[in-house]
Amino acid sequence: MATTRINLRLDAEIKAKAKKAAALLGMSSLTEYVVHLINQDANQVLDQYHQLSLTNHEFDHFIQACKQSQGPNQALKDAAAFTQQQGID
Repeated sequence: MATTRINLRLDAEIKAKAKKAAALLGMSSLTEYVVHLINQDANQVLDQYHQLSLTNHEFDHFIQACKQSQGPNQALKDAAAFTQQQGID
């Protein structure tokens, strides 16, 4: 159940197109269509920023660097502790 509101103003032409699109998709309201679009786009943006894509060469370089690592330095340990204290995942 939705508990918050969003208010926005649209150009009349955009609103009309959105209403038609919502109807063509079988949605009962413009609100349902807008919520669907926001959710879909937000998921794509979040996925894009939470994933890292590497070429094979970059991946091989990364693995090599991991193998040569002597472990985390103090600055990295401090950063990890800070993010944990702040509740950052």
